[in-house]
Amino acid sequence: MNWDVIYDNLDLYAQGLQLTLLLTVVALGISFFLALALAVARNAANPWLRHSVAAYTLVFRGTPLLIQLFLIYYGLAQFDLLRGSVLWVWLSNPLFCVLLAFILNTTAYTTEIFAGGLRHLPPGEIEAARAYGMTPWTLLRRIMLPAMLTRTLSLYGNETIMMLHATSLASTVTLMEITGVARNITLNHYIQFEPYVTAGALYLGLTMVLVVAFRFAQQRWASYLQPRRG
Repeated sequence: MNWDVIYDNLDLYAQGLQLTLLLTVVALGISFFLALALAVARNAANPWLRHSVAAYTLVFRGTPLLIQLFLIYYGLAQFDLLRGSVLWVWLSNPLFCVLLAFILNTTAYTTEIFAGGLRHLPPGEIEAARAYGMTPWTLLRRIMLPAMLTRTLSLYGNETIMMLHATSLASTVTLMEITGVARNITLNHYIQFEPYVTAGALYLGLTMVLVVAFRFAQQRWASYLQPRRG
């Protein structure tokens, strides 16, 4: 065992941890609001709108995230039109490409989670709100979305953890997040076990924080959904 190498490279792991957190927070933060709008569209009466969102979620849930990332980062470079456009400033940046792939992917999963939550709201709550005279926008904002969010906390918590773990794919396009740092140390010092055990421990620690956070959120906002004992 050669843990001295890990100790000497703790600053690299700290930088990798910061990048991992950045990728996770930005991807989930943007996708959350996109998914709210798309979930409403997924349940819209307009068939074109509903089927368009369904097609998007099917494509991004039906293909591996790694392939999506490679298509965005490597595949788009084959088009001369894109390379000569102002978009190339962004599409040639690995951080932007990684975030774009992560956002598109997790938005697709979150959209289906939220759309399913909206479809399974108790009809009585909605009818009571309508009888009270609420407009469709007020009904959505004050009743449907809050009720849906409390009912999907567990599923969304799982998606959050999956997105955290998916950030390890960023190292395949040169970004040095936690896994990238571990791989770099492995290549430079010819050790396999210690770098990846350290990386795994960091992911495990972050996962435990998320589990505790979502458990607290469920107790705080969704405890009324639990069956009463006695």
